[in-house]
Amino acid sequence: MTTPPDDPLRVVLCDDSGIFRDGLGLLLGSAGVAVLASVADVPSLRTAVARWTPDVAVVDVRLPPTHTDEGIRAAIEIRARWPGTAVLVLSQYVEERYATELLSGDTRGVGYLLKDRVADVHDFLDALRRLADGGTALDPEVVAQLLARSRRPHDQLTPREGEVLALMAEGLSNAGIAEHLVVTDGAVEKHVSNIFAKLRLTPAESDHRRVLAVLAYLEGR
Repeated sequence: MTTPPDDPLRVVLCDDSGIFRDGLGLLLGSAGVAVLASVADVPSLRTAVARWTPDVAVVDVRLPPTHTDEGIRAAIEIRARWPGTAVLVLSQYVEERYATELLSGDTRGVGYLLKDRVADVHDFLDALRRLADGGTALDPEVVAQLLARSRRPHDQLTPREGEVLALMAEGLSNAGIAEHLVVTDGAVEKHVSNIFAKLRLTPAESDHRRVLAVLAYLEGR
């Protein structure tokens, strides 16, 4: 269910860059998102999530003290301890190992985006809402690398089916894919059916389960 206007999305931000954190907080606040806390490290993030149980925790992939994988570890911990809180990991560039680790479990309410995507406010807010609703938000660059590295037979797909598969993995619904590709909903449904048939995957009801199935197949998990 989409978050209604009178029930604002509630988020907690964690990034050790004060400038980025404050700028993102202002951007989200101006869009009607309730920023409950803005913190710079994992202990403060845990405290904020435990106190507020936000809809989404937005977490930088590299945090103090080592600036390696603290953000990924924190995101995985949040999903385990507070399953009602979705996590969106932000990264300066695609770190495939971390993305794969984040996606190795239940992908409901899990996202991985490049920080550059924040500049597209409309799409970024859509990603936050999709995560809060239990969906998935993957950066197109992440999807492209996962597909390129896969040894699974996605080369059976037509170019258009490949496009639809990538958009599915990003978390778009059939209607969203149709709008993006400027085709009919019926055409997308046909492509999705063909994809599942060629990859021998059983279609699932919800978008996040479709994403999980496709990525699980491509990654051989």
